[in-house]
Amino acid sequence: MTTLANSRPTLISAPLRPTVPDGVHPVAPAALMPLYQVPAGCAATYEEIADCPACVLAKTRSRTVPGSGPAPCDLMLIGEAPGQREDELGLPFVGRSGQFLDELLASIDRTRTDVYVTNVVKCRPPANRDPNPKEIAACGDYLDRQIALVAPRVIATLGRFSMAKWFPAERISQIHGRAVQRDGRWIVPMYHPAAALRDGSLRAVIKQDFAQLPSLLAGTV
Repeated sequence: MTTLANSRPTLISAPLRPTVPDGVHPVAPAALMPLYQVPAGCAATYEEIADCPACVLAKTRSRTVPGSGPAPCDLMLIGEAPGQREDELGLPFVGRSGQFLDELLASIDRTRTDVYVTNVVKCRPPANRDPNPKEIAACGDYLDRQIALVAPRVIATLGRFSMAKWFPAERISQIHGRAVQRDGRWIVPMYHPAAALRDGSLRAVIKQDFAQLPSLLAGTV
């Protein structure tokens, strides 16, 4: 597997994507601007996502949220769906749950610029409702392509909807943190960071699950 221990992939600058109907770009904090860079190999997929009409979410989104981070990359995080802030900025995990995700990454000496982050669906469901099976299926090919492009050693699924791709009959409360090898890589099901915002007792649980990632990435497990 390709890792980023001693190198960084070539990135190309990309415009903010896509613009809202009136053509105004989002005003993103300076710290987020590096996340708008698109890995060269992902550009075509991001363009397809930006124009995708495959499900009803295309009618209500402000921006598509394809993903952020380098590709290839040793660690890939897959969440559920964009929320309001993500829909405004076109970036994943930039709301309150994203702040906790940044804290989790810092706990394993990582930042958002050296991990790849995406969701199972690339558009915000109205009122932040759960994505439905048709919407997840509509984005399924995009996610498969992203996994192939990123070629991660480890995938951490954040929440039950991304977990269901590999563990469709399982409950997250029963299998969180249990790393399983699938197709030559580790899959680690975890609670979504937003769960810790609703139930503070889960903060320690999620941090404990994150703590195993470095050893999986290093191949020492």
